[in-house]
Amino acid sequence: MADKLKITLVKSTIGAIPKQKATVVALGLKKLNKTVELPDNKATRGMIQRVRHLVKVEEI
Repeated sequence: MADKLKITLVKSTIGAIPKQKATVVALGLKKLNKTVELPDNKATRGMIQRVRHLVKVEEI
């Protein structure tokens, strides 16, 4: 596993269910095409798995 993950919101959460919207906010993503860097751990990977259709992930 890499040290950090670069996560970008590439699809809007307008049509998403509330649980997915909350997960995107918990990842720190507020606007479309914004990027955050988070540590690569099981908690982060689990959140990404829930919203994998809305985000793009790159290992740093």
